[in-house]
Amino acid sequence: MSRMFKTTLMLVSALALTACGFHLRQSAALPAAMQRVHLTVNGGLDLQRDLARALESSGVTVEEKPGPGIAELHVPLASFSTETLTVSGYARVTEYAVRYQVQVQLNDGAGQILLPAQSINMSREFSYDATNTIGTTAQVEEIQRSLNDDMVQAILFRLQALQKHGGGTVAPAAASSSAR
Repeated sequence: MSRMFKTTLMLVSALALTACGFHLRQSAALPAAMQRVHLTVNGGLDLQRDLARALESSGVTVEEKPGPGIAELHVPLASFSTETLTVSGYARVTEYAVRYQVQVQLNDGAGQILLPAQSINMSREFSYDATNTIGTTAQVEEIQRSLNDDMVQAILFRLQALQKHGGGTVAPAAASSSAR
């Protein structure tokens, strides 16, 4: 009886996952012009490392130096900021927002703009506990790591949109996104 219950439970779980539209994330399908890319990121070493890994897992060769036939992915701005959201009656901060702003642009190997300069903005809010200031630093660092991971995916989605539009340019219509 126990074996039959386990089998039924596994079958129902598998059917539930397929019914809800769940599927494993695959590597991004990037434009052919991005087979070789030189990546420059100002202000975000973690972003540069994580973005390079994501590009490589999508089949892109990340080059150390620019050159002919090498696309250039520029990230001229990658910065975090913290903003006070609410203050209690005793003039103590009770909520913060961690904001992450990144600008990105892609040129092909001939210098043509494939992805015009776009600004991507994300934020996370958190409550501040004045009695646990040590935990706050760790909390902000974890939020920044999470925002960095989400930012890499947002950049890949924009690059993948180039492939879906036949490798042409993508207008910066939805250039700003906010995640909470």
